[in-house]
Amino acid sequence: MYDAVLIVSFGGPEGPQDVLPFLERVLHGKNVPRERMLEVEQHYLRFGGVSPINQQCRELIAALRVELDKNGIALPIYFGNRNWHPFLPDTLQKMADDGVKNAIAYFTSAYSSYSGCRQYRENIADAQRVVGERAPNVDKLRMPYNHPGFIEPQMEILLGALSQIPADRRASVPVLFTAHSIPNSMAENCNYQRQLLETARLVAEGVGHSNWELVFQSRSGPPQQPWLEPDVCDRIEQLHAARSDSNLPLTQLIVQPIGFLSDHIEVLFDLDTEAKELCHSLGIEFLRAPSIGNHARYISMIRELIEERMDPSIEKIALGAFGPSHDVCPANCCLYTKGGRP
Repeated sequence: MYDAVLIVSFGGPEGPQDVLPFLERVLHGKNVPRERMLEVEQHYLRFGGVSPINQQCRELIAALRVELDKNGIALPIYFGNRNWHPFLPDTLQKMADDGVKNAIAYFTSAYSSYSGCRQYRENIADAQRVVGERAPNVDKLRMPYNHPGFIEPQMEILLGALSQIPADRRASVPVLFTAHSIPNSMAENCNYQRQLLETARLVAEGVGHSNWELVFQSRSGPPQQPWLEPDVCDRIEQLHAARSDSNLPLTQLIVQPIGFLSDHIEVLFDLDTEAKELCHSLGIEFLRAPSIGNHARYISMIRELIEERMDPSIEKIALGAFGPSHDVCPANCCLYTKGGRP
């Protein structure tokens, strides 16, 4: 049925000369002030103008290749991005030239939203139109936000962070699970926030830690447009103020970016730079748990998702209250029309 795997991601610049063209592409047609774009350009330049995301995707593909080979799945793996090389139209053209007819796609996003799912499907459809009648069919894998292969590594990561805190103080240390903020008008038409809360709950309850909450980061829209809150830095300041007059002042906190699959620029700057510097100024020890990266269990989860889609008799496993996410997106899934696009 399927004759290839397609990894679909956001893309990122791989040198200083790429940064501004990349950001202009990302923000084309969006209501984001130019001064905000130039501000974000400096974030990238701070790290040499190189986003880690493309290399992290290449490493994921290499690990997945080993995992598929170990399990007798001889499908070639292709890589296409929305916003930078390798662009999806080029990748689909290569797939067509190689004779690929039916591909199965994994999006580097664990949660349902316009930008994390539907827009990628639109990008694929646009690429298919560019390639023409020889373009392969592409089906997406389900969102894995509640798959054991996603939750278990996150639990392991959180336990690693908690282990750095003396046992008698762990229960009082806040865990802030972070995710990329999106406009409220986008959030109202998808399950993004609900899924994030479910992932955070499953991870926190799985390790027995009750002092947690979901916060957001990396908003980019104009100030007058409502986005999901609270912002991670705002919440850190609130927690510090609330505990400053108590007998248990805030001296440590853990930030875990469960909304991100890899440590790319939004993690490196918004957390490891801005949030860390804020904590330092407030006398708080900042413990940042890593993202899931290419954890072996996560890689095996992608293989399991491929297997279940290739063989409908395989049970689709999921934890928590909501069951496995759908394979085929409904027509109204993750629409982003109310209030207009940012």
